[in-house]
Parts: sequence; C-alpha cells; structure tokens
Amino acid sequence: MNWEAINAISQLVSSIAVVLSVLYLGIQVHRSTRVAKLATQDAAATALRDVTKPFMENAELERIWRVGLEDLSALSTEDRARFFHATYQFLKAFETIHFHYIYGLMDRQLWEGWLGLLQHYIAAPGIAHYWKLRPEVFSERFRKFVNALEPPAEQRTVGNLFGRERES
Repeated sequence: MNWEAINAISQLVSSIAVVLSVLYLGIQVHRSTRVAKLATQDAAATALRDVTKPFMENAELERIWRVGLEDLSALSTEDRARFFHATYQFLKAFETIHFHYIYGLMDRQLWEGWLGLLQHYIAAPGIAHYWKLRPEVFSERFRKFVNALEPPAEQRTVGNLFGRERES
C-alpha cells in the first residue's frame, strides 16, 4: 500500500467521523429543544397557578376575585385595589404564555386552551375595565393581540359560572 492510498483511507474515515458527529449533535440539539419546550410549558402553567392558588386558599381573596370579575362597584376601594393587583398578575402570566407561543416554545393545542381561558376572562367586566385603564403596562405585541380577540359567545368565568349552574 502506498502513501496516497493510506491518505485517501484516512480522509474517508475522517469524513465519516465528521458526518457522524454532526448527526449526533443534531439529535442532541433536537432533544434539548424538546426539553426546553416542555420546561417552558410547565413554567407557564406554574405562573398562572401561582396567581390563582391564593383564591383557593383564602376565601376573602376568592370573594374579591369572583365579585370583581363581574361587578367592580360591589367592592370597596381597598378590595378594588386588590382585584387590580391580582388582575395585573393574571394578565402578566398570560402575556408570558403568549410570548412563549409566539416564539414557538408552546405547543399549539396547549396554547389554544390558554387562549380560550383568556378570551373568557378578558371579556369579564372587571378585567375589561382594568384593561382599558392600564394597557400600557403590557407589551405592544400583547396589547394588539388582546385588542384583536373576539369575545366568546357566552362569557364564562368563576365570577358567573356558579350563578348559571343554580339556574340549570
């Protein structure tokens, strides 16, 4: 065997090694992206749970949220302030979820569930009032998105579901 043949074999082996390395790297990047998407989706759910969990644990906060959704005038000034703080956190969680979806980090089916929930809550009179007063605290992209949402045929939130259930 001469040096030219040895050189050719070496180059072939090198080329195969490079191709295998690139394939391995591609598989690792794909797996890493999947893990990042799952982590993002979990973080989105956690963010919204963190906002709504106090409503389950504290009857007074739940009352403020439920009543404020439908009739802000039924709340005291202090309770309206609490409702506005909760609304800000609630909508910020949705802004983050929307951001994740826009950048491809949120599964479409999961996004559609979040979108349905947002459509109902943004149409609630209390949140709609807050949105008119404070849109500037949200990104322009999110403001445009929310302002373009079609209201649901029948708005349903925790603020009005139970009254309708009694009617059934």
